Amino acid sequence: MAAHVLRLRLALLVGALRGDARQVTRSVAVLAALVVGLGAVVWGLLRLRDAPDEVAQTVTIVGGAGITVGFFVTPLLGGPEDPLDPRRFAVFGVSPTALAGSVLLASVASVPVLSLMALGVALVALWGAHGAAPAVGVISVVLGILTCVLGGKVAAALAARVLRHRRSRELTGLLLVGLLVVVVPVVVFLASLQWRGRVPTQLTEAVDILAVTPVGAAWALPWRALDDAALLPALVAVGTVLLLAATWWALVHWLLTTTERPLSSRAQRGLGWFAVTPGTPSGAIAARSLIYWLRDPRYIMNFLVVPISAILTMVPLVVVGVPLSLAALLPAPFIALFFGWLAHNDLAYDSTALWMHVASAVRGAADRLGRLVPVTLIAVPLLAIAVPVTVGMHGRWALLPAMVGVCASLFLSGLGLSSLSSVLAPYPASRPGDGPFQQPQRTGGALAQGAVLVGTLVVSAPALWWGWLTLGGDDEAAWSAFWGGLAIGASVLTAGVLLGGWFFERRGGRLMEFVESA
Repeated sequence: MAAHVLRLRLALLVGALRGDARQVTRSVAVLAALVVGLGAVVWGLLRLRDAPDEVAQTVTIVGGAGITVGFFVTPLLGGPEDPLDPRRFAVFGVSPTALAGSVLLASVASVPVLSLMALGVALVALWGAHGAAPAVGVISVVLGILTCVLGGKVAAALAARVLRHRRSRELTGLLLVGLLVVVVPVVVFLASLQWRGRVPTQLTEAVDILAVTPVGAAWALPWRALDDAALLPALVAVGTVLLLAATWWALVHWLLTTTERPLSSRAQRGLGWFAVTPGTPSGAIAARSLIYWLRDPRYIMNFLVVPISAILTMVPLVVVGVPLSLAALLPAPFIALFFGWLAHNDLAYDSTALWMHVASAVRGAADRLGRLVPVTLIAVPLLAIAVPVTVGMHGRWALLPAMVGVCASLFLSGLGLSSLSSVLAPYPASRPGDGPFQQPQRTGGALAQGAVLVGTLVVSAPALWWGWLTLGGDDEAAWSAFWGGLAIGASVLTAGVLLGGWFFERRGGRLMEFVESA
């Protein structure tokens, strides 16, 4: 059976090489880029042979943990279908144990695993240069590769059985956005640390934690062996491999002995965001709003202008002599303020679509909440990037809690006031199909726009004041700004959604007249 699976793997590789000329060219280009990248990483690892033990240890443990997480996360994010899915071999009548071992062995003949083996050779040389025994290095690499391969196979099996009918391009996009929100601030924080030839204390503590976790224990084993502290990482690494192996065998047995529930392909086709959001009134409105925000040029222009304008606000300040470290603090609050403000006239953009909400007797709060989902999904990742970047450019990380609190207050308060303003004071907006800069003639609207902006600044004044005190050197005020900003933003958002929903239910007829005539 193992030989048959290996032949299948080789046949798949040969079949890929026999594709059309465009596919072959693309494959060769990807392979060349992979070889160049792999060579650069190996060269970087070999250069660490002369680096201090602490620096080399940090790089290898953090990098190894990141690779292990990548092997597990990639299949869940919508990677290609696994050609060695155990269900493909169910017709051969092989026992789950034999099939699990054969598929695992054949999975070694893949580009990611072969690349990981090449990195393992460089790691053994690096560990040996720092005094680790070669046998310990080889054991560590074997445990690390087994953890990656088993983790990838377990994730692929789970994705094939559990996520196959639920995973979509939209859901994959949401998962990637969540990954971006986590990764970018961490990278910015690490880049901002003052190394000065040694590892910062914050990173040392993180490495000590990674060394006893399933994702980092195998890669930390040689370093801990130098300090006679290898017992705990060894137990964690071996236990992780055994647990993943047992999980893999159980999944193979489950896949071979169960039958999938038949699903209607018609019900699963073309749902898009409606298949991702919850089956509630708020979820349906959120799905419809997401489609509008991601396809309508009127919305697209709105969320493209805000970050560009935020960056441009630094230019006049720098020109007149304001230090860049201070001017860099402005874009993040600017983004938070104007993204919260964007929804202040969202009903006017609906045109005739509002009748669906009114005719179906949707609760006002559900309408208000559903409409806030698109701007939240766009603003939160941008703020997650902008806040650490601006604080990193300033160079004083004690400002981070204050910046988070100020941005949270501005953004959430803006959403709350916008939820109220769009019902009480809508004004004519460009119709669907109009250009993004085409605006109808109107006699009002400025008052509503200004009221939301000024009101957001007024209710956020305490958080802004605490942030100013933090900028002046009062580090204790940073946490006041953090918790105060979150509390203010959440309170205004809740009040705005509830009041806006209440007015929506009582002004449905007038709102219909407005969107039909404006």
